[in-house]
Amino acid sequence: MATTVVVCNGRLRELLAHGDRELPVVFDLPTRLGRDSDSPPAAGHVGRTGVAIDSLDDMRVLFAGIPLHRVSPAMAGGAPAAVMLLLYHLVAEERGVPGHRLSGTVLSAFKEYAVGRAHIFPPRPTRRLAADLLAYCRAEVPRWRTVPAATQAIGTLVRGGSTAEVRQRERIAKLRAWRCQDRVTAALARLAADAAGRGGNILYPMKSALAAGATVGEVCDVLRAEWGAHPAHPSGGHG
Repeated sequence: MATTVVVCNGRLRELLAHGDRELPVVFDLPTRLGRDSDSPPAAGHVGRTGVAIDSLDDMRVLFAGIPLHRVSPAMAGGAPAAVMLLLYHLVAEERGVPGHRLSGTVLSAFKEYAVGRAHIFPPRPTRRLAADLLAYCRAEVPRWRTVPAATQAIGTLVRGGSTAEVRQRERIAKLRAWRCQDRVTAALARLAADAAGRGGNILYPMKSALAAGATVGEVCDVLRAEWGAHPAHPSGGHG
């Protein structure tokens, strides 16, 4: 049986085949809270309200066979909006699509905080992350929008369950088995140093860590350790 991310890719291909160019993507609650699918707080929530994205490999699968220079994804990214954009940008770079040809929309981290939804960092670092996301978009992906777009969500098109959760846990276990852990550790250490400081755009060390094979949860955990955390939990009704 296909994993949720594969099923979601099929739905996006169907939309593209019917002429749609604005492709809505909704991430599941653990992803929106910056948790990996195999973390204890994610149990029972993986793939239930959207697609689970734990790593660069998941984003590759999600947009496999889709011409990124011809579509405009609308991502309901939640608090880790910047991480989702960076993963998408990395996939485009792997395919030789420059950032200035990418267009899309992602819900900014501060917008999510302001409306009282699945925010995971305190106000001040959330503002920093939102400001750095805007600066990154201006410099790297100028056609990208960081405000919500009126678009149909695909959460109802994804029906996760126990099998989807098991498959996603298998995917992330394989990722951790083949990646170079020393490279990941070094990249996360650089991210921690940049998060602790005030200079520079935090998205660049985040991008380097994701490219090295770090997971979404590992990147968010580093930021939580440096910035503190809002006590959001999948069972707490956020989302």
